[in-house]
Amino acid sequence: MAFNEVDFVGQPVSTNWNLREKAPRLGSLIYRRVGKRIFDIVFSATALILLMPALLILAFIVKRDGGPAFFGHKRIGRDGKPFTCWKIRTMVVDAEKRLNDLLERDPVAREQWQREFKLDNDPRITALGQFLRRSSLDELPQFWNVLLGDMSVVGPRPVTKKEVELYGKHARTVQSVRPGVTGLWQVSGRNAISYSSRVRLDVHYARNASFVGDLAIVLWTVTTMLKRTGK
Repeated sequence: MAFNEVDFVGQPVSTNWNLREKAPRLGSLIYRRVGKRIFDIVFSATALILLMPALLILAFIVKRDGGPAFFGHKRIGRDGKPFTCWKIRTMVVDAEKRLNDLLERDPVAREQWQREFKLDNDPRITALGQFLRRSSLDELPQFWNVLLGDMSVVGPRPVTKKEVELYGKHARTVQSVRPGVTGLWQVSGRNAISYSSRVRLDVHYARNASFVGDLAIVLWTVTTMLKRTGK
């Protein structure tokens, strides 16, 4: 079955990845069951040790506005189990109130939020938060989630319970693996691609995860982060 033909609204999906379903090879099966967790522990522990000074500095700067340095939000993990996904806070303290006020008075923003779960000009994001998101530095605390076993270094996007409904019959496939700190969607356009295309990339990854693929995504992610930071 091909997953690169049309999206959920019948529009062509264009990516650089082959999204056709393949029978998993023995090496990939062994990696998914054993090797992937070992890779996650070694990589995330090393990353936390090396990046701890930067993480503490960013946390100190963020906390200066009186709010918490870190933000935990509920996401759905492997086998449909909920967990708290951690990030450096990138929004104002009263973010939820600002979002509700905006959606109530702006029909265009409300329509985009209902369709994509994001806003082009999000009034909740701070100036520092914009940089942290563009560079993906706000996601550094998620390596702690990886050590806990809630997430993987590479995997599908961690999504809310409401978003899982949009996966339809593919939800079980996506939830067969841990959500990732990075993944195909991040290196394939991230917010520039449609929501349905993101879902297709998640489905493709869950069916085709491999060590070589994970390593390529990690290297590509680092390159992408450096480009965004330099903008």
